[in-house]
Amino acid sequence: MSNPHVETHALAGRHEPAPPIPFLDRDHAILAFNQRVLDWAQRSDVPLLERLRYLCIVSSNLDEFFEVRADAHLSAARSRDHKGTYTAQSHAALSHSTHALVEHQYHIYNSAVLPALKRQGIEIVSHSERDAEQRRWVRDYFEREVRPLLIPIGLDPSHPFPQVANKSLNFIVRLTGRDAFGRENDIAIVKVPRVLPRLIRLPEKISDQRILFVSLSSVIRAHLQDLFAGREVGQFSQFRVTRHSDLAVDEDDVQNLRTALRQELEQRHYGQAVRLEVASGCSDHLAGYLLKQFDLTELSLYRVQGPVNMARLTQLIDLVDEPRLRFKSFKGCWPVQLTPGQSFFERLKKGDVMLHQPFESFDAVLEFLREAVLDPQVLAIKQTIYRTGSDSTLMDLLREAVRRGKEVTVVVELKARFDEEANINWAEMLESIGVQVVYGVVGLKTHAKMLLVTRREGKQMRRYAHLSTGNYNPSTARLYTDVSYLTADVALTSDIEQVFVHIAGLNTLPRLKRLWLAPFQLQRRLVAKIEALALGASRGQDARIVVKMNALTDEALMRALVHAGQRGVKIDLIVRGACMLPALVPGVTDNIRVRSIIGRFLEHSRVFYFRLAEEESLYLSSADWMNRNMLRRIELVWPVTDPSLRQRIIDECLVSYLHDGVDAWDMAPDGHYVRVDTAAAAIKAGAQDALMTRYSRPRNSGKGKKAWT
Repeated sequence: MSNPHVETHALAGRHEPAPPIPFLDRDHAILAFNQRVLDWAQRSDVPLLERLRYLCIVSSNLDEFFEVRADAHLSAARSRDHKGTYTAQSHAALSHSTHALVEHQYHIYNSAVLPALKRQGIEIVSHSERDAEQRRWVRDYFEREVRPLLIPIGLDPSHPFPQVANKSLNFIVRLTGRDAFGRENDIAIVKVPRVLPRLIRLPEKISDQRILFVSLSSVIRAHLQDLFAGREVGQFSQFRVTRHSDLAVDEDDVQNLRTALRQELEQRHYGQAVRLEVASGCSDHLAGYLLKQFDLTELSLYRVQGPVNMARLTQLIDLVDEPRLRFKSFKGCWPVQLTPGQSFFERLKKGDVMLHQPFESFDAVLEFLREAVLDPQVLAIKQTIYRTGSDSTLMDLLREAVRRGKEVTVVVELKARFDEEANINWAEMLESIGVQVVYGVVGLKTHAKMLLVTRREGKQMRRYAHLSTGNYNPSTARLYTDVSYLTADVALTSDIEQVFVHIAGLNTLPRLKRLWLAPFQLQRRLVAKIEALALGASRGQDARIVVKMNALTDEALMRALVHAGQRGVKIDLIVRGACMLPALVPGVTDNIRVRSIIGRFLEHSRVFYFRLAEEESLYLSSADWMNRNMLRRIELVWPVTDPSLRQRIIDECLVSYLHDGVDAWDMAPDGHYVRVDTAAAAIKAGAQDALMTRYSRPRNSGKGKKAWT
């Protein structure tokens, strides 16, 4: 096999390692990723409803950012701590960047997306824009559907400020005059139930051949006066508070993790406030009142020119049936290595099979499990569950396996962030029908994705397995790029069996033949691999590293990469999200290039390629290069030893992304990203578009030649 040759940047002269350089800030790197996502909302080549979707995605991402990342900064600001990672200064700097991002987001919404929608006959009409007939319809809707669910709360000593749930829509109102008891309490709160739709489509007969919507906040705003008989509504504003929502359970001090997590979930909606969003026209008096109630400062106040809950505008996308305003539909093909109707077990006896999702259908994974469930020779099924969704064919298959008398063991990760409740429910259901449910290891998240089938074949037991870089979730499998791997390799399946036994029985882990496992040796093995290439490069050997992942924040691995680059290893890092390692810094990281791909699908696969002279190796993994993945999770890395599969992964997951001429962003030495110049690109196509085209027509099994240059 020919060696990959990559001329992506100049080879730095060999020299002693430079002094340590400051890594980029992780939280600012996360915001930079969202800025790249936001760019899709501005692109004229993106269908209009999809542009709106990207605005909503950024809102959803920012919600999670505040729920998980903001509290540490806020706590430091409150304590006036000027030391450590989080300080009052870091909070101020982060707030400045976040405000700028949000301002840009709403500017795109108001100046670009809404006018473009209007040109297509799609509008969200405000009260002032509605004609008399539309106003009558809205009033009827308010009286029938909304008013019965609203209870305005006037505030006084016996009616204190109510508990406001995380990310819920609310109104604050300032009233004039006296209440029914002659008192001058002037502040009232209106909580808006989550069950009400945030957008309502007007009937066609009053829409003048357009597609018209009214927002729920507009409906309530137009009829606030009706909620306060005998009082006059003066100032008012919609508002939304975001709360810290990362669950804190002391696993060493609980008897039953499932019960403890369920109790903690009940309080998640009422954690410490970290952000307050109000309408841009909210008065200083009302904004100040809310800030005081939530114990926040001006830095945490976001005045927005539009809905405070933009993520809920995805409802508009769902309600508009206009295919021309969406991406062309794409359905992954049946995997090219598989023949429909052929037994998976018979096929895997001939060699390993790779699925590149979503270009190839995740349905094949479900069919593999289905065959195992229906096959009377299959005696046992073991599987990990991290995120599988609330409506799962996979769970139905596991239930059927139990009904057919098979031994079923499922490792359910209860602490999968924001999927805790769904996973608890699945765990309880599975336990109730006799599945052996394991909750992983105390203090660690089980993030590895693996499925093991044990089958009797004559006098022998044979194992078949599925490993993946992504979750067992049919919905996200259509939206995320991932690599699935089916194998009957004896050494690999034996290792997988040992990992299941280790997690369930908490026994000492034996030496594994093929797998690398976190938290035991994964970080150490990766560092050793990088250092071996650095040593070879220092001796004049050609050395190459190409890594694709979602985030790079682990300092030990970043230091190893910097050292390797300084020794002459040529390194390309394809990092979708947060990357703390600066690229192309003269004299320091000259040999390291960082590229981010933001496309129609969420990049999610993890691929690690290493080459020293003629020797190359390639690994797939469930793990990003983050400290938590290396030391606080159960993660897997497995080698791809089949030359044709290795070549196919190099071509599809690495080469195509290094040559993306449309959706790529390259990091500059100052840490900022610059979108690729399509006009100057050698290949004027995006990697994802190229893969969709490739999988839309018959092709060979992937045997080919590397095209790194």
